[in-house]
Amino acid sequence: MRKTIILAVLLISSQIIFAQEDSSRGYRVKVGEQAPNIDMQLLNGGKITSKDLKGKVAVLQFTASWCSVCRKEMPHLEKEVWQRFKNDDFILIAVDLQEKPEKIKPFITKTGITYPVAMDSDGSHFAKFTLPKAGVTRNIVIDRNGKIIFLSRLYDEVEFNNMIKVIEKELNK
Repeated sequence: MRKTIILAVLLISSQIIFAQEDSSRGYRVKVGEQAPNIDMQLLNGGKITSKDLKGKVAVLQFTASWCSVCRKEMPHLEKEVWQRFKNDDFILIAVDLQEKPEKIKPFITKTGITYPVAMDSDGSHFAKFTLPKAGVTRNIVIDRNGKIIFLSRLYDEVEFNNMIKVIEKELNK
């Protein structure tokens, strides 16, 4: 019995250490790399492409209605990021993963966000940025030249505040 417990503890410990050493955090892309091209339909009928992001500091926030962490983070993004920077050379875009407009619209109403929402209906844009089976609640900050300058995963207050500092610094260049 004691050997079984020791083996179980060792197995769990090794899995935790491996997870902490996964520096990719489920991302295919890295800070310093050029962001993959995007070309997505907006929920309001418009379109957003990589060309539209040039000259702006951009945040792509991958989200979905079923994601509880997304629902927790989105009001913070609205108040602390969008409302603060929307009048600068800045754009924040929620990128909804694999849902139809009739599912997205009530989700957006419930979260109270006013920033633009794009639809990644088939998940192909998400796959450009992440590894297979990666989860949502991701923020990708892109500089005026299309280079990735910050990546976040889940909602952590310290990491979120660091993201705001990166956006602020980039806008003040």
